[in-house]
Amino acid sequence: MSGRIVIVGGTGGIGAALARRLHARGAPLHLIARDTTRLAALAGELGASFATADVADATALRAAIEAAGSPLSGLAYAVGTITLKPLARVSPADAERDFRLNALGALLAVQAALPALRAHGAGASIILFSTVAVGRGFPMHVSIAMAKGAVEALGRALAAELAPEIRVNVVAPSLTRTPLSEGLTRNAAMAEAIARQHPLRRLGEAEDAAAMAAFLLGPEASWITGQVIAVDGGRGTLEPKP
Repeated sequence: MSGRIVIVGGTGGIGAALARRLHARGAPLHLIARDTTRLAALAGELGASFATADVADATALRAAIEAAGSPLSGLAYAVGTITLKPLARVSPADAERDFRLNALGALLAVQAALPALRAHGAGASIILFSTVAVGRGFPMHVSIAMAKGAVEALGRALAAELAPEIRVNVVAPSLTRTPLSEGLTRNAAMAEAIARQHPLRRLGEAEDAAAMAAFLLGPEASWITGQVIAVDGGRGTLEPKP
């Protein structure tokens, strides 16, 4: 794996797991996140460059990505939200925030990275993240499913537009144990009940989604583009045994 890889959301559960996995393969990294203290600590551990930015700030996001330099061999937009509310309680601010952070942020990140990805030439790769809730409807997921549905559509459109030089794929996990999902997984009984809804009878770990993302960023996936790949313990397509 050659060329620097940018991870936006690099200190999140999946983003950090991806960073460590890519570092183990010898990939040079540029990490972007909001929390400077955590970001500097992880970057120091991995010998990565970094820049602080809130993805809601388009100017700061562009500057943070451009600070990675050129060329880039990969971009992973590992930013997410979990807004679980019934339709009647979803406010315009909720929906706008979910769309802004998940979908529009991804588009802006790709725009900012595109010149450096094109400078790399053939083999550059982009990874976005969705959720099992797009392909399989769940109650109280209207806001986040709408936003992540846009991410999946964005991924396919980008894959068509940027081929053949740049590949674009989307990883769609089910519930994964990360700091973001702690509100759902902290309670052991609740976590176990959700785990039983998966045919593989467990929740996801950050490494599960990170492993798929790392594969898609690498040369082994050189003939894969425009795909939404479920890393969901079977929940999106299978009924668990009784």
